[in-house]
Amino acid sequence: MATILHNMIIQSTLAFWTPGPMEFVVLAILGLLLFGRRLPEVGRSLGRSIVEFRKGIKGIEDEVEEHSSKPRVSSGPSGALPTSESQHASHASQD
Repeated sequence: MATILHNMIIQSTLAFWTPGPMEFVVLAILGLLLFGRRLPEVGRSLGRSIVEFRKGIKGIEDEVEEHSSKPRVSSGPSGALPTSESQHASHASQD
């Protein structure tokens, strides 16, 4: 008896309401009533949104990959310019 009660308590706290086939039919009918003639337009808009989202994600991935593959120029321990650039800067300041 205690095991059955324990299982019922666990099931009621862990399992939320999940829609069954009849609930999906009701939701589909409500969707048709709300959107009606605009349903194809809504579908196209949703498809375009998904495509744009994927393009944005791909662009971000490309930028991250591009920046991670570039060689980094170290500025030395003191933050000074590398020797070739610092020599060029000192010659330019003397002129």
